[in-house]
This record gives sequence, C-alpha cells and structure tokens, in this order.
Amino acid sequence: MWMLFLLVAWAAAIASCTRLCRAAVAAADLPDRVVAPAAEHTLGLYEMAFLSGGPRRVTELTMVTMGRERRLLLAGTGWATVVDPDGRDAIERSLIAATGPEGQAPVPSIRAAHATSDGVRALAQRLTDAGLAVPSAARESLSTGIREVRAASALILVMLTAATTLSPAGRSLLPWFALPLLITLGCLAIARFEIDPCTRWAAPAGQDLLRAVDVPHGPAPDDDRHMLTALAVRGPSALPDPALRAALS
Repeated sequence: MWMLFLLVAWAAAIASCTRLCRAAVAAADLPDRVVAPAAEHTLGLYEMAFLSGGPRRVTELTMVTMGRERRLLLAGTGWATVVDPDGRDAIERSLIAATGPEGQAPVPSIRAAHATSDGVRALAQRLTDAGLAVPSAARESLSTGIREVRAASALILVMLTAATTLSPAGRSLLPWFALPLLITLGCLAIARFEIDPCTRWAAPAGQDLLRAVDVPHGPAPDDDRHMLTALAVRGPSALPDPALRAALS
C-alpha cells in the first residue's frame, strides 16, 4: 500500500520540477525577444518604482507624492483619504479611482485595486515594450513553477507520513522518499540563487538603468525629489517618517 504513496510523491516531484525548469528555460530566452532600450533613456519616478518593486511600489510612490502635497491623507491606522479628486496623470487618476466612490479606503485594498488599474498596466506595458521590464507571462510562469515545487515538497512529506503510518512497525521508509524530496528541495535551492533574478520586475536592461540612478544612502533627506527617488528604488524603508512607513505597511 505504501508504494502508492511513493508513486504519488515521485509524480509530484517530476511534474513540478519539470514545469519549473521549462519556465526557467523560457525566461532565459527573454533577452533575445525584447527590444533594446535607447541608451539615453532616462527613468522617471514611476518607472523607477515599477522596475524596483512592481505595482505595489508604484502605489506607494503615488500615495506619498500626493500626501506630500496634501492631496491625499495617509493615516497611521492604514487608511487613505483623497482630498483632491483631480489626478495630475493617469497613475494618480487610477489611484483615486481605486479608493472607491467615497474617496476613502484601507491602504491594502487600494494597493490591490491600483495594481490592476489601466494606468499601472499601461506603465508596465510601456516598460515591457522598451525591453526594461520582465513580461508578466514569464514572471508569472516562474512564480507558479516555484509555488508548485514548494507544494510538491509538502505533499512528499505528507505521503511519507501516511506511508509510515501504514507500514509495518519499525520499518523506516524515509530512504524511499528521500530522493524525490531532495530533488524538489534542490530545485528550490537552485531557484533561490539562479531563477529569482529573472523574476524581478526589471529586465537586465532595466536593472542597468536602475544601477545608474543616484539614490541617497541612509535615511532620505528632507527633499522631495531625493526622498521620492529613494522611495521608488528602495521602498518605504527609505522614508524618514516612521508614521508614514507604518501607514504603508
């Protein structure tokens, strides 16, 4: 009976690792399929934010930008309230729409709605077409593959436990399940060091441009441009105001 559990463990390991390897191979071909960006391309704040942290970072940058200009209130309780309903660009208008008809909503719900808004999607498409951002299909395929390998590892442990319960007393089945478990864990270890860079929002060309950005080190100075640049590239940890960092958490 325990052999059935072993077969399930092997099937899960082979299927999940194969899918992840195929996704990694497809991602490795990415540089040959994108259009090389112009050498003189200069990143704007929204572009820096997306390439550094995706839609979430774009939302955080937009909220802080509007908050600094008193056009949006960020409360320490994690709620955001729109004061000025007239956005200055497509990203701001998308964020205002994401707060709902009442102009007030929790930051997590705004973040989720804003991530799929037309303004953010247009920004992502523009960066992808320029060869600066990783296409969503490649990123999602890799992320799905990693999740499946993790699930397969957990399933193998469950199968081992079930098989051990049904096996004769004193018989150890760990050696039989060790190989499929080592395969999945090894695949995850390789993904951690080799595949994770491919799942970043920025493609290699985008990463080159990000490295050229002059980002203040340490706490961001009390200067809007420098502070917003640090926020776009480094995230909320660059904000000098603890209350503002808490509001975005």
